[in-house]
Amino acid sequence: MTLFTIDEEKCRRDGICVAVCPTRVIELDESSPVPTPATGAHRTCIRCGQCVAVCPHGAFSHSLTGPEACPPVEPELALGVEHVEHLLRSRRSIRTYRDKAVEHETLAKLIDIARYAPTGSNSQQIKWVAVNSRAQVLELAGLIIDMMRQMVNDRHPVAPRMGAPFFVNAWDSGTDLIARGAPALVVAYTPKDDFFASVDPVIALSFLDVAAPSLGLGTCWGGYFMAAVQQWAPLRQALGIPEGNLSAAAMMVGYPKYRYHRLPPRKEPPIHWRE
Repeated sequence: MTLFTIDEEKCRRDGICVAVCPTRVIELDESSPVPTPATGAHRTCIRCGQCVAVCPHGAFSHSLTGPEACPPVEPELALGVEHVEHLLRSRRSIRTYRDKAVEHETLAKLIDIARYAPTGSNSQQIKWVAVNSRAQVLELAGLIIDMMRQMVNDRHPVAPRMGAPFFVNAWDSGTDLIARGAPALVVAYTPKDDFFASVDPVIALSFLDVAAPSLGLGTCWGGYFMAAVQQWAPLRQALGIPEGNLSAAAMMVGYPKYRYHRLPPRKEPPIHWRE
């Protein structure tokens, strides 16, 4: 199968597709009326779709997709810098949720948006676990408490640094400080042999994090889930993550109980300029 085809009537030979291709598998030779695949293009192309997306004339069709399958960019929907800054500054970690379940369709929509996050070499190997039950999320939090309790009993040197005694005591007193009563939990994982296994899931959940407020949802990074799932087999098994995979990101999701009204300040960024 041909890797890509060019509509000769639409192509303007402007070389934009050649310039943006990340693996340089597109060539534009003087003897050819349109761009052609470079030697070994089938092997090195990462199927990212940049070529189809960048062509302003709709002339480029890849074997996996064509311009008709790619919705056009709508400039009128683009956010200005003020909107983006407000969106990011108003983002809060939600640790108090309404007593309301997250609708299956809403959570699925959120993950559907997050799947467009970039992955290393466009590998797109992220798999998702969506726990959409407050009771099940609480059970998973209990497994983390089991791990912490064992660490405390074994006098593990890391236990005090991670606050294990505090979390265990709170749990025994009836307070969940792990999942914070969240009605849903989303976990992203990739194969361990993926070179970007520790990065891609975090980027994907960052997309999910930013998108959540548009659906009325709030989020909180599940740091203890992220730490425990790497070393506590009962948690991995309960989440259904197969052996040979690395879970690098987890996030609690739910409807915020309270609304925030101010944008707290943050430290000035220490920047080492090299110009």
